[in-house]
Amino acid sequence: MKRLFGSPGRKSGLILRIGQCMSAAVSIGVMASAHGFSSTTAFCYLIASMGLQVLWSFGLMCLDIHALRFNKDLHTNIIVSLFVVGDWVTATLSLAAASSSAGVMVLFVTDTNICKSDLNLSCNMIQISIAFAFASWFLLALSSYIMFWLVASI
Repeated sequence: MKRLFGSPGRKSGLILRIGQCMSAAVSIGVMASAHGFSSTTAFCYLIASMGLQVLWSFGLMCLDIHALRFNKDLHTNIIVSLFVVGDWVTATLSLAAASSSAGVMVLFVTDTNICKSDLNLSCNMIQISIAFAFASWFLLALSSYIMFWLVASI
């Protein structure tokens, strides 16, 4: 099996997982601290999706640390297949959540001017949270692409 950038058990893979976990955690933290986010279902879905992303990335980050510390090979068919399925599922959920939240924000900011009229909604904080969600998705999409090529090389 090929040793690609970002593959499991390599430092580059660990860095990708740390980036995914941190950007998803920041997205959750910023969204949870924004006033009025719970009134919109898309924002609640973003928190749930990023929560799943944090759990998935943290688990794989711990697995990468273990593999690096004890020189374990994570390039077996079963492990890579599990990584592929998990990455693709969480990537799909993360993209859906970030896109729906971004769509609602576009509606609030440009079409209805809710952000200007409703002082109980922290629109800037929500936009920052959505940006971090897209950053987390981008890192996960990169990781998913690498996992796809690893499965193809089996």
